[in-house]
Amino acid sequence: MAGVAALSASVLLGTVLSGCEYEYDDGPWDDDFPAAAAPAATGAAIPPVLPQQAGLNQPLSGDELDDWVDDVLPDTDHDVLHTSSGSVDASDPRSETTTALPGGSYSVTLACRSADRVFFTVRDADMVLLDLSLRCGTSAVNIVFLPTEEVLTIQIAGQAPANYAYMVDRA
Repeated sequence: MAGVAALSASVLLGTVLSGCEYEYDDGPWDDDFPAAAAPAATGAAIPPVLPQQAGLNQPLSGDELDDWVDDVLPDTDHDVLHTSSGSVDASDPRSETTTALPGGSYSVTLACRSADRVFFTVRDADMVLLDLSLRCGTSAVNIVFLPTEEVLTIQIAGQAPANYAYMVDRA
């Protein structure tokens, strides 16, 4: 009998609560100031999403690699102190060093070409200055400050075959 009473109370409560409604008070309506309408269409078209070209992220070699490096590293009016490019395999990370750089601020531009991300680590003798997982097809420009003369070590690792390019110039 207690079960029937509980069920009846639940049904009654559900019926009463289903009639509840919350209303928002937006204040008085004024027909002289109608609600804001969506902006009129300008006729600008959204470009279609194009399918990715086959081989667009595949590593290059030879003259094609040189052309890619020329495209991804920016032209600069600053003194370029170090630049490098090449290929890296998932099983063979690379580590390169710059010449001794005098103290000051530097731009480090990093770029990659691969079907997967490439990992760049830039460090001086004491600490990691940059630790970046870069989505290939983009480039990243980072500013580093060297308080004294330092040699930078740049480590490049990929999860798939990749091309990389980087440049160190005065900021």
